[in-house]
Amino acid sequence: MNDKQAPIGSGFGARTTADEVLAGLDLSGKRAIVTGGHSGLGLETTRALAGAGATVIIGARNPEAARDIVAGIGGVQVERLDLSSLDSVRRFADGIIAAGRSIDILINSAGIMAWPQTRVGDGWEAQFATNHLGHFALVNGVWPAISPNARIVSVSSGGHQISGIRWNDVQFETGYDKWQAYGQSKTANALFALHLDRLAQGAGIRAFSLHPGKILTPLQRHLSREEMVRAGWIDTDGNPIDPTFKTPSQGAATQLWAATSPQLDGMGGLYCEDCDVADRAIDGKPGGVSDHATNPEHAERLWALSARLTGIDAFAAPSMR
Repeated sequence: MNDKQAPIGSGFGARTTADEVLAGLDLSGKRAIVTGGHSGLGLETTRALAGAGATVIIGARNPEAARDIVAGIGGVQVERLDLSSLDSVRRFADGIIAAGRSIDILINSAGIMAWPQTRVGDGWEAQFATNHLGHFALVNGVWPAISPNARIVSVSSGGHQISGIRWNDVQFETGYDKWQAYGQSKTANALFALHLDRLAQGAGIRAFSLHPGKILTPLQRHLSREEMVRAGWIDTDGNPIDPTFKTPSQGAATQLWAATSPQLDGMGGLYCEDCDVADRAIDGKPGGVSDHATNPEHAERLWALSARLTGIDAFAAPSMR
């Protein structure tokens, strides 16, 4: 276990906004990739990074629509990226490498939640494929362009507490449950950051994962109003009633803090929430990170599985002939 998995007293909190996290930071000359950077928390992340001077490359499944959304934000470019398609991920990564420009910040923000059972790629369960395998392939694909001292951030969720990795049935060949599948994919995000940090820190590159909080965004597109009413998120008119919900700017703040804060210099492999390092989860208390999402052996095992499924591993030793 990583004994640094505990709050550091950042001075920020659940209501901190994206702009407050970046106040006083000059990101001029920095280049960032934000997957899904045109929607929900990704859009707020793009706005804040660009406002602080960074150049932002957005990976979007529908780049034409994404360009319309971000048209008023300077220093932003949009490229096609469908995380459920390895061919699309390869083309995006190849374009980054061919451009010959280094990447200082990579935020894996895009994701899907509670989808009906869907198969993509080689029969992969869609949430595991999109939320985890696509980002795994992306990071490994653009690895030659990642600059020293870069930060790589994976947006997990408190939903990771629903499920660890289902090692005997990762692809839900039997007994599909949309929330179990979502929970597994969010655990995978945290484990990915944990092992990536172990592999990358020798190059000065650090990785983090995080829970952004509960926010009403397009992520809920596959949930009915009735489901969200039963969960106590909204009233029957669609108005938020859960006082713990954040605004999109507050929701984007933690991933921006993890990606840029000098408070995290020399640290990595940690799961964050509310703009601080998270505590370990305690039964009966909200928040925190579950042990199954911080287990280094599980993280290494997931990396090996992901490399085998995607056929890419930037850290693999060259084969001997």
